[in-house]
Amino acid sequence: MLRLITGIRGPSGFGSASTAENVTDGIDATNITAIITGGASGIGLETARVLALRNAHVIVGARSMESAIEAKQLILKRHKHARIDVLKLDLASLGSIKDFADNFLALNLPLNILINNAGIMFCPYQLSSDGIELQFATNHIGHFYLTSLLLERMKQTAKAAGFEGRIVNLSSVAHVYYSYKEGIMFDKINNIKSYDAKKAYGQSKLANILHANELSRRLKAEGTNITVNSVHPGLIMTNLFKHSGVSMKIFRFVCCFMWKNIPQGAATTCYVALHPGLKGVSGKYFMDCNEFKPNKLARNEVVAKKLWDFSENLVNEAHC
Repeated sequence: MLRLITGIRGPSGFGSASTAENVTDGIDATNITAIITGGASGIGLETARVLALRNAHVIVGARSMESAIEAKQLILKRHKHARIDVLKLDLASLGSIKDFADNFLALNLPLNILINNAGIMFCPYQLSSDGIELQFATNHIGHFYLTSLLLERMKQTAKAAGFEGRIVNLSSVAHVYYSYKEGIMFDKINNIKSYDAKKAYGQSKLANILHANELSRRLKAEGTNITVNSVHPGLIMTNLFKHSGVSMKIFRFVCCFMWKNIPQGAATTCYVALHPGLKGVSGKYFMDCNEFKPNKLARNEVVAKKLWDFSENLVNEAHC
């Protein structure tokens, strides 16, 4: 908490006051192709901008193509030599995710970095087009499926390039404070009676960490040169808070010292995605550009394996 309030740097040399440009200063990403979901607004847009600034070829996946094109033009206005493309992606639709993956793979591009950034928060109960509770579908299942569709390309790229690929899942400290007592409500994912908007969000963010940890374990066992980590970007007032209500506005006012601006909010993602100091680091959780220990449930390998199987079954059932 002291580091968060004061901006004191941690062991990495960075802290809560660091920006995405700070943590990537001097890094040349010319040979890197990165996909960022939700890269048309908020911290996703800042992440896309900074990766493009460092010469990466950035592919933005966004639900609104109009917003994505506007974001692309905004980046090009600031960095005229930026390499940035946009593809339509609705993470609440498995069909849209499959189309996005097919469209990307058809470009015959390498894939070095996948940043699973997009998300929704605290929304009223509703089901996705595939019949899955919307926060769980968008924040976890969508990224779980997308990652699985792109993983083979990442493996091929890492082998051909000779340097590691990186997958970054955006989670949240909400996995500690808002998740259901059981962690993942495997038997009640779609149960409207037990639904709590905040706890459902925390559940999906817990799932992001568990997914990253289990994928990391599997890739290590294969000897694949790809790392997988999860991050908490911090508290940032973006469109993500549109369902938060009066209580969150009061919380923001009272605890204004805890909030970050967007360049600071994108810092941890950019640090984990690009910084050479994290070579070989996998299966970890980062906050304020430093490694932190997530809660006990997030470190539970049995729950992580169960979630993996559960997620695969949900995806397969939705395709039936």
